[in-house]
Amino acid sequence: MSGMEMDGKIQWHPGFVAAMNLELEENREDLFFEDEYNLNKRPLEIDLLVIKKTAGVKIKNEIGKFFRRHNLLEYKSPEDSLSVDTLYKVLAYAALYKSYGDTVDAISADDITVTLMREGNPEDLFLYLKEHGAEISNPFCGIYYLEEKYLFPVQIVVGKELDAASHVWLRALSAHMQKQEMWNFLETVSRITEQGKREFADSVLEVSARANIELIELLRKEDDGMSEALIEIFAPEIKKIVDMQVKKKVEEQVKERVEKQVEEQVKERVEKQVEEVTDNKRIAQLIITSRKYGATDYEIAIDISAQFQYSEEDAKGKIEEYDAGLIHV
Repeated sequence: MSGMEMDGKIQWHPGFVAAMNLELEENREDLFFEDEYNLNKRPLEIDLLVIKKTAGVKIKNEIGKFFRRHNLLEYKSPEDSLSVDTLYKVLAYAALYKSYGDTVDAISADDITVTLMREGNPEDLFLYLKEHGAEISNPFCGIYYLEEKYLFPVQIVVGKELDAASHVWLRALSAHMQKQEMWNFLETVSRITEQGKREFADSVLEVSARANIELIELLRKEDDGMSEALIEIFAPEIKKIVDMQVKKKVEEQVKERVEKQVEEQVKERVEKQVEEVTDNKRIAQLIITSRKYGATDYEIAIDISAQFQYSEEDAKGKIEEYDAGLIHV
């Protein structure tokens, strides 16, 4: 499995690209996939570009039925929002993509579609669209079309509303998988033996397992007869994921302890400095008062030593600091 975690954050996008390759597997040879497609010389990327190699080919997958020749897909991870600004951003990306053809109108606007995907239902976006006159149809579970209002055809895919049997890969991109669904997903992955397809499946598995680590741990510990063989199949991968999670927690705990120690040390130094400043003021006042009444430096040093628990040598040093103007009231 490839690493899909940076700075402790789950990297959902590689899993999404792998899931879409598997979702569209039946037409894989008819399509060209390019993830994180650059739309400009500057960093400006669409998550996935899917191009039909032959314009007239019919895509069997429900999501792919919407596709035309050039199809731009934007995926939002579970913790990201899907707002009206996201919609307009991706429409702008589509317009840029259309304008970058090798010749004038090399890419027809009629050949472009936009697909937005997110696990949860973007209720605020749908409310906004309806309030602004957009007509929304729902031809398949979890798939919504925006009708005749925008520059390019737009479909919105809600992962958790997709049919579980038909869209196992996209459904697995969730941090809230249920026990039975996870078992079904693992069984689906276990049946895949073709090398290229298995690599995609493992990518989705790694993201899903990281996002559902507590459920994975529960399945490992349970012995309910569902499929001990499955756990054995995935034991190395799952152990790696669990070990990485444990390592992450240990690193967080060590970091927390170090930060606490540093905080305590800084606090201790500040308190010591404040105490020293206060002592110096009191010592300076003692020197002024003692000299006023004719005390010798020796007598003053003895007095400083007694009151502030200094050695006689350190007490003499304080008198020298006062005379040098280093401490004062």
